[in-house]
Order: sequence, then structure tokens, then C-alpha cells
Amino acid sequence: MKKFLFLILMMLPIMAMGADIFRIKNATIKYDKQETLQVKRAIGDLQADAERVTGCRPTLSTKNVRGPQIIVGTYGKSPLIQKLIKQGVIKEADLKGKWESYVLTVTNEKEPRLVIAGSDTRGTIYGIYDISERMGVSPWYWWADVPVCKNPDVAIQISGDYFASGEPAVKYRGIFINDEDWGLKPWASNHFEKELGDIGPRTYAKVCELLLRLRANMLAPAMHSCTGAFYSHPESKVVCDSFGIIITTSHCEPLLLNNAAKSEWDSNRDGEWNYKTNRETIYKKWDDRLGEAAKYENIYTVAMRGVHDEGIRGNLPMSERVPLIEQVIRDQRELLEKHSVSRFARDIPQIFVPYKETMDIYENGLKVPDDITLVWVDDNYGYMKRVANPEEQKRSGRSGVYYHLSYLGAPHDYLWLNTTPPVLMYEELRKAYDNGADRYWLLNVGDIKPMELGMQTFFDMAWDINAFDFEKVYQHQAEFLARTFGHHTSQLSVLSSQLQIILDDYYRLAWSRKPEFMGWEYQWDDKAHTGLKPTEFSFEHYDEAQRRLADYQRISDEVERISSELRAESLEFATAFFELLQFPVQAACQMNRKFLMAQLNQLLAEKGRFSEANWAARQMEEAYDSINALNRRYNKQLNGKWDGMMALSTSFTNTCQFYQKPEVKRFEGAGEKAVLLTPLRGRSAIDCKVIDLQNCQHASEGTRIVHGLGYDGKVVQFGDPSKESEDGALEDIFYWFKSPNCDSVDIIVYTVPFWPLYKGKQNRVGVSVDDSPVQVFENKFKEYDRTWKDQVMRNGAVCRLRFAVNKNHPYHELRLAGDPGQMIQRVIIDWGGLRPSYIGPTI
Repeated sequence: MKKFLFLILMMLPIMAMGADIFRIKNATIKYDKQETLQVKRAIGDLQADAERVTGCRPTLSTKNVRGPQIIVGTYGKSPLIQKLIKQGVIKEADLKGKWESYVLTVTNEKEPRLVIAGSDTRGTIYGIYDISERMGVSPWYWWADVPVCKNPDVAIQISGDYFASGEPAVKYRGIFINDEDWGLKPWASNHFEKELGDIGPRTYAKVCELLLRLRANMLAPAMHSCTGAFYSHPESKVVCDSFGIIITTSHCEPLLLNNAAKSEWDSNRDGEWNYKTNRETIYKKWDDRLGEAAKYENIYTVAMRGVHDEGIRGNLPMSERVPLIEQVIRDQRELLEKHSVSRFARDIPQIFVPYKETMDIYENGLKVPDDITLVWVDDNYGYMKRVANPEEQKRSGRSGVYYHLSYLGAPHDYLWLNTTPPVLMYEELRKAYDNGADRYWLLNVGDIKPMELGMQTFFDMAWDINAFDFEKVYQHQAEFLARTFGHHTSQLSVLSSQLQIILDDYYRLAWSRKPEFMGWEYQWDDKAHTGLKPTEFSFEHYDEAQRRLADYQRISDEVERISSELRAESLEFATAFFELLQFPVQAACQMNRKFLMAQLNQLLAEKGRFSEANWAARQMEEAYDSINALNRRYNKQLNGKWDGMMALSTSFTNTCQFYQKPEVKRFEGAGEKAVLLTPLRGRSAIDCKVIDLQNCQHASEGTRIVHGLGYDGKVVQFGDPSKESEDGALEDIFYWFKSPNCDSVDIIVYTVPFWPLYKGKQNRVGVSVDDSPVQVFENKFKEYDRTWKDQVMRNGAVCRLRFAVNKNHPYHELRLAGDPGQMIQRVIIDWGGLRPSYIGPTI
């Protein structure tokens, strides 16, 4: 690492040619007394960050000083900033009337000065943390233990000497801490806030700092019944306010009231959570909550659901539900006006979340006031159920999104690892944004760890969605990791390429089946679909299971190699790498080994290959032990800093992954014989062919290849989902294929299981061969029906279509077309040889 620092220092004079630089060491941080408490607290973080890097703690001053100065101030509050505007150092237009914007500039005209000016409190805070990151303090220095490199001579250079951030793309950006039972709650209760025995103000202080460093501004606190309600610890709301973080709540917490917590709502004490029969009690609860919380900055959830994540109580017909919820909203807005300094409810930030049964109520005629933000939801598995239609896009309250990186619910939870591809996040969030969702983005992050990479991508997009396209978001996480762990600048591109390959395979393998789904069971389902089952990955056809095991082992070995190189230079960097990438990759590898080796054991036992079956059984045991060893390593590293974060509870979920071994058969006296599992790619397909989607003969102008999605790591997308073609024609793509002497072929098409954009839109894909009529597949399903469950578990919808062909023609033309935005991830041409497997042969 010393070599790295030496190279950086040697480059500084070159970098500085034609531009001013500002050296942090020995500088005074200067600000005005009238700055807000939140800005003053962030200035303290800047002081600490400078000390982390330089070893020297800057002096703070509100008076005139001489020498190098870091000037921090907020427009409209700071005379220092007004003076710099008059001097022409700062452009007033970059700050006046702007939301959460900031300016950075360096000037050495008289004395060296680094200026951080914000349009408002959070704008100034973001500017402060921008400088911290430029110094080398990662937003993840605490939550992912990214080390801060010592550099006494660190200097700040602003490109062009002046940087204006502009306003964020999305106004409100935050996280929802959810399903905290299995990580954050035991960690906080038994380790980080042991005295409190709960998630409380100390934890929330760390959460708020992370959010600000990621340029987020809101938090939906943990709200499961295992956790004390946010307002049951009064210091928590004070702490969040001291950071400048807005409190929002989940879809099931109207007006900041958490009815899942007994302290907030106890049916034995308070009666039924039913507004038709118990309005007075519920109304008073809301009144009391606003009495204590309205003086802070909040975003209020309006309407109501049932207790926690249940449907609305009362078993009312839809004809009664709609007017009842409209009455609820009227009463809630009356309370908001009563407790707010704003005279009108329209001036108070409010959201309505049409989640689960409230979507049905909304679509059956519920009238939501125009100023309330409609927050559209994904289906819990990363696919937006709908976005704003043209009429809804005209609303003054605009719209937003509630998106999941973690979920507990049917058909299966995924609480353990971050496996949502960044390209899918971009596709769905961009689609929502382009249709008006620029007001509010909330990300369900589960326990926060290990969702770091997904969070980084989400908040970078929320800040500046237009800085991204498919290619940039595809490379985003590899480049972030390369910047974090690059040994020296000349190797950044090499490391980024290595990390991209790892991430490509990590997300591709989890796309076809998440590690949490490898037990092949469904949760909260009928008897036929529950309980552990063999996977559908085939050991007998196309080396499908063998390829999966080999691919996981390869990237597991690769992260181990990179970790060893980091450890040789810095144990601290190796630890951070383990948290951010090594643990997820190796844990996913071992989870797949556990289930696939158990499956192999059963297969070999049926064939009477007993010694090989014994070997496979031992491999399953080793994988099981490896998962537990990885969890223990995570919990015990850094003297137990994260103790409990990966110690999942033996509760009603995840038992199959962590505490229940799949069944294996052992044969005494048979010994063990290893099985050769090296995939032989040359024998992948007979009498069938997988189309290489990249090698088309012709494609419409709007059709494109998108990398980072699909069973093979790439998909074809038919145009922009938010745009219609001018003449109404579908985008299309052509391929040539050769078939043997046959008079028909089957075309198997796998699509990405999107929902229609909104009512009136469709999910159609058209297929034709030669001059045959186009056959259309439209992916129709309902949430929680069997079709939808199967699709989200495998991230794909499949159709098989048969076409007559002229056997005298050796070559045939395959044409694919689709509604705007539709994605095809795999096409197989079968003339009678396709064998049973999960996703079929390779290209």
C-alpha cells in the first residue's frame, strides 16, 4: 500500500498542471455560527475524516483565520457563502431555489481555500461527504470496513476548478430496514446495543451516516414485532433528526404508527384494527403519534392495510372498501393539517402505496388526492407490477417506487445474499422513472448487510439516473470494487475486468436460481410444493449441473486468489473484500454444492454406484460445513464486530438452507470413489440448437443486446418500454438456422417475466419461421398464481411453438418480434432431440 501512496503523490504535480489543488493537512474548517445542527454535526465528520487520512485533526473556527481554509456554508444561512457569491467565486444560480444541491471549488488567489456550499442543509452535507470520499474515505468505511489509507499530503483537485452537483434525479431516496429478525436485530440486541437489547439510537446513528454518505435522505425504520417500535425509543427520532434524515414508513404503517408492535397496537387492549368498527381508537392513535412526531421531518403513509403485512380487516366487499379508504385518507389529512405548521395537507409530503390488496382497491376506483405521491411496487422479486399511466403522470404528487433487494414471503424468501442484477434494477427503475417516478424511491434492504453493492448502485442511480445506461450500470459494481481495492492506478482496468467476470457469473448463476431457492421447495404453499426436493438441473443432459458447479467453483477460486493478494498487502482490505464480494460468491457456491451433491448422491445410488454415492454424500456434508464456517468467519472477524449479523435464526424460514440437510444415502463398506464432474462442452446438444442472440442477421433499429441479464448473461430487448414505435410496428430481429431433413421444428422461447407497463399494455412476443404466420405468446399471469410463482423462482417465462418447414430447404429464417421493452433471454430450436433439463444446452 505504501507503493500505491507513493505513486499517487508522484502524480499530484502532473494532475495539478493548469488547475488549483488544495492540501487538507493543516487547514482550518471555517463555518458560520448560524449553520444548522445537522451541518455542524457533518462538519465534525469532515474533521474526523481528515484526521483518518492525514493523521492531523483540523481546527474548527467560526471566526476569521489565516492560512488554508475549508469554507463550509449553506445558501441563505451563511454570510461566508453570500460574500463568495458577490466575489464571483460561486454562481448563485447553482444554489438558489435548488433542492439538495452543492458546489465545490478551489481557489488560491490570496490564501488556499476549498469551498463547500450547499443550497440547503442536506446539500451542504452532501458536499462535505463528497470531499471526504475524494480524500479516500469510502461511504462504506464502517458498514463494510473499507480501510482509509493514510496520506498526509492528500490534496483535493476539482476538475475545471468548479463543480456543481445539480439537483438529484429523485427527490426522496431511502431504505426500508425489513425482516431484521435474522441479522440486524440479533446483532444490535446482543452486540452493538447490548444495554438496550434492541435496535435503537446507536444503530440508527450509523444507518443515518451511511445514508448521507450515499446521498440518500430518508429512512423507513425496522418495524417487525421482534423489534421495539421506532418511537418506543424516543432518542431514535432525535438522532435521525440530528443527521437531517427524513423518517418515512412502510406501506403498512399509516401516519407513522407501527401496528405490528404490541406497544403501538395490542388487539387485547385496543380492539380490532378495523376502521369501520373501531374508528375512534385508531384515530386517537394517529392523533397522539402526530402530536409527538410532526415537529420532525417526515413523509406520511396514508390509507391503511391490515395488521402488519395483512389485508384490510373486516372482510368487506369492494363496494365498501373503496369509500372506507377514502374516508380514512380524509381523516388522516385532517390530522396532518391539525399538527403541521403547513396550513394545507397538499404541502405535506404524503405517499399512497398500492401494495397487494390496496392495489385492487385503487384499481377499483379509489380517489387519491392529486398531491399524494403514488408509490408503485415491484412484485417483491424485482419486477415492477405497473408504473404511472399517462393520466397519473400529470399528478402534482408525481409517483415513486418501492423496490426489493430482500424479501420474506411466498413463493420463497431471499434474505441471505444480494443477487438482484444491477441491470434488472436499472431496467425496472428507469422504466418507472421515465413514466413519472421521480419523487420517491424506497429500497427494501433487509438487514443492510450484505446488500452493500445493490445499495451503492441504487443510490447512485437515484442521484443521477441519466448518468447511467445499460452498459454503464452493467459495469458499475466492478468499477466501484476496483476503485475500492485497486492496488495502484495502472492496474485499475485489469482488476475491474477480473471483477466484472466474477460478477457476471455470480449474477448469471443466481438469475436461473437464487441460492436460497436451491432446495426447490416453495414456502407457504400446498403440500405438493413444500419440503426439500431434487433440483431440475440435470447431471445427465448437457452437463448442466456439472457446468453450474464448475462455474461457481471457478469464481469462488478467483475471489480467493484476489483475497490472498489483498491479504499479502493489507489484512484490512482483505476483510472488506470478504464482506463485499468474497462471502457472497463463496456462500452461493457452497449452497449450490450442498444441494447438487445431495442430488448426485441419490442419482448414483439409484444406479448402484455406491462408492461414488458415498463420495457425493461427503461432498454435501463438506458444503454444509463450509456454509457454517463462512457464517462464523463473517460474525467473528474484526474481534466480533458483526457478531450475530449472519447467525440466522432457526425460525419459520431459511431452515432448509442452513439447518436442514438434504437427504443422502450412505453405503457401509462401499468406500468412496470420486466422480469426474468436469463438463464436456463439445457434447452439449444433439438435434437441437441454442441461438446465439448476438449473432443476428438483421435487427430493427430499436432492438439491442443487453448484457448482465438472462440465463446466458445477455438478452435481446425490443425497444424502449416507455416508447411506442411511430407506425405501431413491433421491433424485430432475424436469425438463420440450419436443420436436418425434417418437416417441422419447435421454437422454445424464454422471456424475462415482466408485468405490463400499465393497464392496456401487453407482454407479447411474436415468432415466425420462413413465411409461416406469426405465432404470438403473451405472458399472462396473476400474482400468487402458479404461473407467476414458477416464473419469479426461475426468472423466466417459457413457450413452445411448432412450425412446419420445407425439408428441402437447408436453411430457415427465424424472426422474433415483441412489444416495446420485452426481453428474450434464450431461444432453442428443437427438431426432436431436446432432453429434459432446467434451462437446456449451452450455445
